[in-house]
Amino acid sequence: MSELNIIADGLGFPEGPVALSDGSVVVVELPHARITRIAPDGTKTVVAEPGGGPNGLAVGPDGKLYCANNGGSMTWADHGGLMAPGPHDPSRYSGGRIERIDLDTGEVEVVYDSCDGRPLRSPNDIVFDDHGGFWFTDLGITFERTQDRTGLFYGKADGSSITEAVFPLDCPNGIGLSPDGKRLYAAETFTGRLISWELSGPGTPVLIPGLAGHGGTVLRGLGGQREMHGLDSLAVDGEGWVCVGTLMAGGITAVDPTGETVEFYPTGDPLTTNICFGGPDLRTAFVTLSGTGRLASMPWPRPGLALAHSR
Repeated sequence: MSELNIIADGLGFPEGPVALSDGSVVVVELPHARITRIAPDGTKTVVAEPGGGPNGLAVGPDGKLYCANNGGSMTWADHGGLMAPGPHDPSRYSGGRIERIDLDTGEVEVVYDSCDGRPLRSPNDIVFDDHGGFWFTDLGITFERTQDRTGLFYGKADGSSITEAVFPLDCPNGIGLSPDGKRLYAAETFTGRLISWELSGPGTPVLIPGLAGHGGTVLRGLGGQREMHGLDSLAVDGEGWVCVGTLMAGGITAVDPTGETVEFYPTGDPLTTNICFGGPDLRTAFVTLSGTGRLASMPWPRPGLALAHSR
């Protein structure tokens, strides 16, 4: 197992970690519909309670948190001490949205809840670029016998513009940008595929015609004939490796920019969902062990990537 240091436990399915310059880490707690700040000594402070299902977080150009809120699109169940998402309950769903949250006051504003007249379904992960815009995934909602097809969206932080830039994808989850900002990565949860797109400008992917329809290139597919690896949220490190929370296998999978080399860092939690980088020289990886409700840290073999607008 990797050199894990448990920073905090007793969290409700934590995701969306954001490492701040004071050494604290902000996470969401999905079943509790709240956002929590965790100090280096493990002390927890509630930042905001936006309701719904706060999922992914990123700091915007105004220093505020931007939250991909799935609207409470899933329920939660305890499986022998392991918390896991359950089936959709329409009575608990308040609609997907992107929110702006003041870290100091906890004030919550809705920035987007639809695109081109279609409501956002289940926004999941979010990443900012250097141009004042952000990419986010919409996981969609899974019903008993049907499942949404969704895609990747690009929005301006000031609320002036949102576009659906890539469609269709199957349960797109994690999203990230290459160190030079010229390539976009996304992970499909159940297919176990990392897909990439070249960007010709802010919010503009170069779409390659093909049968898949999404116009991207598969960087890597994980799992073999007898393995099932689900992919969750991701971060890109300073050398361009795509580092993705890997479900079932329980750890972080890192794929080099060519897609040829793969590393795996086990955590012991089959619902390891997210990673971000912080600490001196960004050499510390903060990882959400969501099934067991813990935030952990571990040394990373390469420097992390300084995100746009880091606070």
